[in-house]
Amino acid sequence: MAELTMDKLVAFAKQRGFVYPGSEIYGGMANSWDYGPLGVELKNNIKAAWWKRFVTSRLDMVGIDAALVMNPKVWEASGHLATFTDPLVECKECHERFRADQIDLAKPCPHCGRKGTFTEAAAFNLMMKTFIGPKDDGSNVAYFRPETAQAIFVNFANVARTERLRLPFGIAQIGKAFRNEITPGNFIFRTREFEQMEIEYFIAPPKSDAAWQTTFEHWLSEMHAWCAEVGIDAKRLHDLDVPKDELAHYSKRTVDIEFDYPFGRKELYGLAYRTDFDLKSHAAASGKDLFYTDPDTKEKFIPHVIEPSLGVDRTFLAVLLSTYDEETVDGETRVVLRLPKHLAPVKVAVLPLSKKEELTNVSLPLAKELARMFRVDHNTSQSIGKRYRQQDEIGTPYCVTVDFDSLEDKKVTVRDRDAMTQERIAIADLPAYLAERFA
Repeated sequence: MAELTMDKLVAFAKQRGFVYPGSEIYGGMANSWDYGPLGVELKNNIKAAWWKRFVTSRLDMVGIDAALVMNPKVWEASGHLATFTDPLVECKECHERFRADQIDLAKPCPHCGRKGTFTEAAAFNLMMKTFIGPKDDGSNVAYFRPETAQAIFVNFANVARTERLRLPFGIAQIGKAFRNEITPGNFIFRTREFEQMEIEYFIAPPKSDAAWQTTFEHWLSEMHAWCAEVGIDAKRLHDLDVPKDELAHYSKRTVDIEFDYPFGRKELYGLAYRTDFDLKSHAAASGKDLFYTDPDTKEKFIPHVIEPSLGVDRTFLAVLLSTYDEETVDGETRVVLRLPKHLAPVKVAVLPLSKKEELTNVSLPLAKELARMFRVDHNTSQSIGKRYRQQDEIGTPYCVTVDFDSLEDKKVTVRDRDAMTQERIAIADLPAYLAERFA
């Protein structure tokens, strides 16, 4: 298999309609990306699979969908306004800005090549500011949320009351977050607008370290199982126990699940034991009761929290990098995206052997019937071999070919993406045949 560089992946993603540069007709916008027709399908399938695995398939989990802009007091209580910063330096010659921890300050400026021109590092807050109402002044300042977690914490009492939940239980959310990154980059790996899949899993105050560690290890195992479910290459995954002196202010332990990207080993997911920091902080700042009352003992306490945090965009990237493959078939290079079937943007392609009306009169109604069950592509352009290759490139698991024999025997040929084997199936049996393979 040929090496998949980031440049090659970005070109592939654009060419096949997975990801486009944002605002491209106006020259683009730095590190802004739009998900195309295939990209939005893959992204939605990732989110649906995550929601099914971690929310609807569990009895100890519920979900919410909270506002992007919250009361600014939320971010004061959480510590984001005071501590959510990166070290910023500026080149005094070209005025380009960089994260001080990501460049060598003793070397020349990466932008203009001058040496010894960097300012002293200063704390730069990553919160993305906006204004609420008609006046653009300090009285109307608000922020787009930099994470989805705080919305879960401020809704803890509401959810616990309305759902009558017993500990341990989790609250999940999928949603957009915004961070005014100094140096975003590496395609969709680090952007200023991104999407998170997060869980805050609430447990009783642990009487020993072993108590919370058992739950922590359970969630670490679950996150690795999720990686396997979506086809992320296990050989490229590495667990990093974040050193104590690098932990976030709220964390007692954090494990980063890192992935080997073409640009190096970087974070894919994070798992943190946040103790009772968040609920205590919001209870103190708001003056509201965020205690949980044990229904059996009537004991009141602030629950502790374990947080599995997974990014949608980084999942998307890791899935593409893990499933992209090239192989030689009959002397030619075949590009194939070996996506798990449930993630594939197009599940079935219905391909008449030619554009002749007698074939499309069969293939088009068949495609419409299957579209009630799956995302289907009906394509008549180019040779059948080229159409197979196009479907391989976008990860379509099955191609259904309608040929002239189909007019007589009422059968079609079903081609498997990975094995490239072909099987003759009666048209009447096709929906059940495919449903069994996607079950």
